[in-house]
Amino acid sequence: MMEHPTVFLTGATGKLGKNIALGFASLGCQLILPIRSEQTGYELAMKCKQAGSKEVHLIQVDLTEDNSADKIQTWLNDHEIFPNILVNNARNLNYLRNDKGIVSRENWKGEMLLDVIIPYELTMLLAQLPGSTLKKVINISSIYGITVPNLKLYDNPDSDSSINYGVAKAALIHLTKELAVRLASKEIEVNSISFGGVEGRVKEDFLTKYKNLCPAEKMLSEDQIFGTVKFLAFNDSNGMTGHNLVMDGGWTVW
Repeated sequence: MMEHPTVFLTGATGKLGKNIALGFASLGCQLILPIRSEQTGYELAMKCKQAGSKEVHLIQVDLTEDNSADKIQTWLNDHEIFPNILVNNARNLNYLRNDKGIVSRENWKGEMLLDVIIPYELTMLLAQLPGSTLKKVINISSIYGITVPNLKLYDNPDSDSSINYGVAKAALIHLTKELAVRLASKEIEVNSISFGGVEGRVKEDFLTKYKNLCPAEKMLSEDQIFGTVKFLAFNDSNGMTGHNLVMDGGWTVW
């Protein structure tokens, strides 16, 4: 892996995404960020440049559109930029809405699209581009991709813990294993990360319940996120592929 690789990161304007983007920026990496909102993307790009990014490129595209992969391929070919690292992290909280615990077919399809189909399409696109330099793929999953939620955490579990989220994240972990096998001949390593809960976006009563149920007695802090991604993105993880790395303070141990 080169010293300052090019990183293609989806979901960069979200909570985890910003942390990951700024982490790569601090290492001098060149970033390619597909974004829906030009203003939000521009603000993040400025922060990434201030953090040390070599270059930040924004592609205004809706990943849920049928032709999004074609638009991205055209942009990459026109600019002759070939990512070394792909991080699949796109999210849309609207897909987690439900009616008294019943998830609509539209939201089922939307969550599976973001968590499985789009990561698959982007991975295959970047792997098969003429002149491809893709070496590492990192899929951002969740503890709920490997274990079911403890409904005692939630005041309103029917509405606060949508079943399609965990099912889609579980599928993403299996996709990771499938792609690891199918891309091994290209020397592309594909891994995923299952993060536990991250502090800073929950109510105090939820935080208290979470601490009581977690061996570490705390949620993850934001400054713990990028280190795990960095490990999988660079040479320290060479030889690791098809693995789901769990970062959860011991949540899934018991």
